[in-house]
Amino acid sequence: MDDSILIPRNEVWPPLPLSEWSDTYATLHLWTQIVGKIRLTQTPLVNHYWNSVLYLTARGMTTSPIPHGRRIFQIDFDFIDHKLVISASEGETRTVRLEPKTVADFYGETMQALNELDLPVGIHATPDELPDPIPFAQDTVHSSYDAGNAHRFWRVLLQVDRVFKDFRSRFIGKCSPVHFFWGSFDLAVTRFSGRRAPDRPGADSITREAYSHEVISHGFWPGSGAMTGPAFYSYTAPAPIGLRDQPIGPARALYSTELSEFILPYDEIRSTERPEEQILEFCQSTYEAGANLAKWDRANLERT
Repeated sequence: MDDSILIPRNEVWPPLPLSEWSDTYATLHLWTQIVGKIRLTQTPLVNHYWNSVLYLTARGMTTSPIPHGRRIFQIDFDFIDHKLVISASEGETRTVRLEPKTVADFYGETMQALNELDLPVGIHATPDELPDPIPFAQDTVHSSYDAGNAHRFWRVLLQVDRVFKDFRSRFIGKCSPVHFFWGSFDLAVTRFSGRRAPDRPGADSITREAYSHEVISHGFWPGSGAMTGPAFYSYTAPAPIGLRDQPIGPARALYSTELSEFILPYDEIRSTERPEEQILEFCQSTYEAGANLAKWDRANLERT
């Protein structure tokens, strides 16, 4: 790849200003939805739709192995050489270049690559969780891809993945993997109390499945709407009374009444001496705030 887009090796937590890559963000979001929907279509439903997510790798993100009858294939985003790699278990591969192109072109090239490998997949070819969605095959609006910013975003996710896995290891109750949701475009890890949650009025089937049990979730996303920059978040669902008033750390963290979540802005901690410790403090303190108020059985859920 072009060395000019590489981040210095000693810059572990690089800047990620939303204003500089919002167009690439929008396009990449839709590309990940196409790949995520392929995995969702081909895999058995796992609780809370965990069968649809992507995972971080040393080069980008992956679907992990996907069944196609008795055959297996895998799709990987490579944010170093900037290509999408589709690998079949018999050894054949196809690639789609990650470069400025429309969502319609990316969708067509990806589906053609699957067909060439004799791995045809039909998906619900319209974006989810986005306002005014355009069917993938018709989307000539989103076509930006800046390789440097895509690489930078992946580098941040890679470090967050590392810290979240440390946090996850401290919990022995039911807990999600650390995984990337292509619908909301965030990296998340979710702990469960083990108790059923009340039904959400008016919830659709996906929301009912996602919040069927009591959860405390932590995540990182690059920002959008009310959040004008990247941030870590935490929420408890159902939210116990008084949660917003609980003391949490570090000092830079806050409760957003607009989002109904605890927020730790990425830019507030990335240049500090030990960002990892502050992220872990945020995760632990917001978990304790929710778990204590909701009376989780912490003694039997946590590793001492």
